[in-house]
Amino acid sequence: MHYNNVCLESFGYTVPDEIVTSDEIERRLEPLYRRLRLPEGRLELMTGIRERRFWSTRSLPSDQSIASAQRAIAAAGIDHRLVGALIHGSVCRDYLEPATACRVHHALGLSHDCMIYDVSNACLGLMNGMLQAANMIELGQIRAALVVGTEDGRPLVETTIAALNESQTLTRQQVKHAVASLTIGSASCAVLLTDRELSRTGNRLLAAAVRANTDHHQLCQSHRDEAVGSGMQPLMQTDSEQLMQQGVATGAATFRRFLGNARWDVEDIDKTFCHQVGTAHRKLMLESLGISTRIDFATFPWLGNTGSVALPITMAIGLESGHVRPDDNVALLGIGSGINCLMLAVNWQRSIVAGNGNFGQARPASEHHSVAAPI
Repeated sequence: MHYNNVCLESFGYTVPDEIVTSDEIERRLEPLYRRLRLPEGRLELMTGIRERRFWSTRSLPSDQSIASAQRAIAAAGIDHRLVGALIHGSVCRDYLEPATACRVHHALGLSHDCMIYDVSNACLGLMNGMLQAANMIELGQIRAALVVGTEDGRPLVETTIAALNESQTLTRQQVKHAVASLTIGSASCAVLLTDRELSRTGNRLLAAAVRANTDHHQLCQSHRDEAVGSGMQPLMQTDSEQLMQQGVATGAATFRRFLGNARWDVEDIDKTFCHQVGTAHRKLMLESLGISTRIDFATFPWLGNTGSVALPITMAIGLESGHVRPDDNVALLGIGSGINCLMLAVNWQRSIVAGNGNFGQARPASEHHSVAAPI
């Protein structure tokens, strides 16, 4: 896939105020840790995640998506009536129906001619939305599009803690399947895409590559439809080690096509942003692609794994921090359970980012060695 007329114009993001550390989660898991004689500090050691953040229990995903989208539109200075598509791409939604995009569209006052819908594809939902929006812009069907999403990690983490403490039969090996659920955090991000004529930044999308490796779709699964709706009590089982190995292999296969589509060599990539999983996954993924961690930017140590929001919000905060310079070639490397992979190539010129805090000086990811972390 190649593009000539699409720009990534601006980002808006919203981060929760409430911080929950890995140490705090382990204190709440004291009955489990005592029964299995697990060492304290295990969760951070395995993942490299010190803390994650949660929304208020009264918050709906659309509340934060509206705030993030408003920030992206205002920062870009675009006439909101020019937005021809609104895609809500997170796993978390307000209700089973209608689409969460409906409430966001209403609150933003977008045109009645604007196409709106939800997209769900695990941790790739926002990336998929960006690709769909780019296709519409490239075809000349619309001039601008908003892709937004909000992940709420509290219900999954709370339910997982309760389930682990209640069980009297879980073994150490079985507990590993719940580690992924304890890494999840909350965040919201919006990306505004425009055509080149409308753009004030010139951040051109050059190419994309996708790959599906669904032989491994069973490696990470939640219970039936428990990830949406009010009063949800989701649970998730993840074979973290296998998911990491198969995800990295899928990423490497996608990367070869990605370089060809972008007409780049590995050395042409100046900066990268990846889906945020943990220390082990980041290290193994980048090593398998021949990319140095020095050109990557990470937020997982203090945001955790925020699902579909993870890559775009990491890019937004990385842009705020000055990680990307004018004329840098930037690779967006997305991998999600399923297993699916999507990579975007962008030539960067100017950053427009609006968030709800000064997170541009985010702490770098720890380089310590850790065991396998989940996707």
